[in-house]
Parts: sequence; C-alpha cells; structure tokens
Amino acid sequence: MTRATPRAADSSKPKLSCRNLWKVFGTGADEFMRQHRGDASSADLAQAKLIGAVRRASLDVHEGEIFIVMGLSGSGKSTLVRCLSRLIEPTYGDVVFDGRDLLKASEAELIEIRRHKMGMVFQHFALLPHLTVIENVAFPLAVQGVDKAKRLKRAREMIDLVSLSGRENHYPRELSGGQQQRVGIARSLAVAPEIWFLDEPFSALDPLIRREMQAELMRLQEVLKKTIIFITHDFDEAIRLADRIAIMKDGEIIQIGTPEELVTHPATDYVAEFTRDVNRAKVLSAQSLMRPSGAARHGGTVAAVAKVASFAPEIVASDLPFAVIDAAGRTVGEISPKAVIDLLAGRDQADLRA
Repeated sequence: MTRATPRAADSSKPKLSCRNLWKVFGTGADEFMRQHRGDASSADLAQAKLIGAVRRASLDVHEGEIFIVMGLSGSGKSTLVRCLSRLIEPTYGDVVFDGRDLLKASEAELIEIRRHKMGMVFQHFALLPHLTVIENVAFPLAVQGVDKAKRLKRAREMIDLVSLSGRENHYPRELSGGQQQRVGIARSLAVAPEIWFLDEPFSALDPLIRREMQAELMRLQEVLKKTIIFITHDFDEAIRLADRIAIMKDGEIIQIGTPEELVTHPATDYVAEFTRDVNRAKVLSAQSLMRPSGAARHGGTVAAVAKVASFAPEIVASDLPFAVIDAAGRTVGEISPKAVIDLLAGRDQADLRA
C-alpha cells in the first residue's frame, strides 16, 4: 500500500526548521565556522583537517507531515536529525522548534522539551531487559514523575494502540523483533510527543516484519497525525511512507520534494540514479500521465492524485481512456490505457525526466 494523497507542504509556520545548519568535527571547528561565517568549501575543511558531517542544511517540517531524510551510509542523515533535536550540538546555523530558537535553550530546558514534546525511536530498540513490556512503556512517564496509576493506564493505552494487548507482562527476550519494535514505538508515544524522530527504526527487521511495521506506522499516523522525521536509506520505504523526502549526499541536502517530484524532476544525476529502480506506478499519479480530455466516452474515472498502481488493472483491461477528476469532481484531463502500459513497461522514463 502506498500513501494515496501525500500532504502538500503548506504556507503555515513550520513545526521544525533549520537554516544553514552545519556539524563539523575536528579541533577548532566552532572557531573555524565563525571565521568563515557559515560558508566553507570542501577545500577549506580539508585544509583545516575538519570533517563536515552536515553542511548548509536548510529545511522546514510542517505539522502532521511525514518528512523523510534519506541517503547512503555516511551521507549525514543521522547526524542531521540528532542536530535537530540537539542530541548532537550543531557547529553553526539555526534550529527553530515551534517558533523557538532551540540552540538558545539551556540544558535543563532541553531535557524538558525532550521529555514532554519529542519522541525518539532508533534502529536498536534499547528496551530495558529487566522490565516487562508495560514497565518499559511506562518508563519515560516514571522519569517525568507521573504517579504509578496514571502512567500504567497510559502505558496500557499505548500497548493497545500498537496491538500488543496480552503481552503486558512479557519481558523483551520473550518477544519477536517486530514486537520489540512495537514496544519501542509505544514507549516513545507514551509522552504524547509533538514531534517524533525515527532513525531507521525498521532496518534491523526481516523484510516481511519490516513491511508489517511500515503498515503499522501508517495506521498509527492516520490515528495520531504526528509530525514525523524519519530516517532511511531505502527509497522503497521512503515512497511508501513519505509526504516529502530530503535526499542527502556528503553532508548536504541535494533535493527536497514529494516522491513524485523526485522521480519526475530529479535535480541532479545523483537523485536520478537514486530513484532509477523505483516502481514508478507506485509513485506517479494520474495527473502526471494525463492529457487534455477529448474522448467521446470514458471507461471510468480516477482521482488526479491517485497512484497509477491503484487503478492500473482496470484501465489496462479497458478499451477507453479514464477521465481524471480533481477534488471537486471536475474533469481535468484523461489518461489512456496505452500511457499506463507504457509506464508499466518502463517506456516513459526518458520523456518524464525531460
């Protein structure tokens, strides 16, 4: 299943943003970046024997959006997300959370923000082996000082939410990998975070369990409408989950866009290569393939934002084009069976990238 109607980025104030964010490792990195006023070349860094793990990163994440940061190993994606939550101190730039300059927050303020407003799930589940499922889920509430009855009640609600009811008194060693990850998700949701950071949370799971957890995340998002920043190196996972994607290379953000925008209008050869093997029928919408409506009859109707994979069997079996309609039900074009067949056969890639 793919996300049928990606959330378009709106003009409202971002939930979280960063501007010209840098993380530079090495002796004298802070002074170096001040001297260069946040604008250093690769040659400058190399001459100073510094490593630019994150360079010139700027992005906005909006309320209720699943924003995916992806790239190959070493691209800087995990470092970037840790800078956004100040688990790692940025070397230069700005980070704003809910209109507040996060880099000016004191350590005590940061602790409170992380305890009450941020949820985090990492690749390694980090469950406490000596605690049961319900005790693990309730643990962050115990740290907050919530009384036992209230925290156990909240923990049971979260366990039910992730479909683990009946396993409250099991220990982590008695659970499968997917079940352990559900416990980690439930624990991170127990504090009702305003923003949720997920760093390759499913990459250690077997492929079948991974797909189940992706479906679980999508189900939870339909219910909770969280603002999510999700790290992955898997483009198939990204297109299944994302509203928008930021692709990173060598510490820099190369392009930000919807999965469809990245496939149809890659900004660089690197992005084009990154998206080359994707199942395009799961990414492209009817409006990407439609032409002006001119047929006397149509074999059916399809929403402009519907992914081609969702209606391909019906239109391929039809001798007639389908009318493409907008959210108000107005016909905005039509799509032919041949256009869909060409897409499925891979014959349209050069045209779409022209």
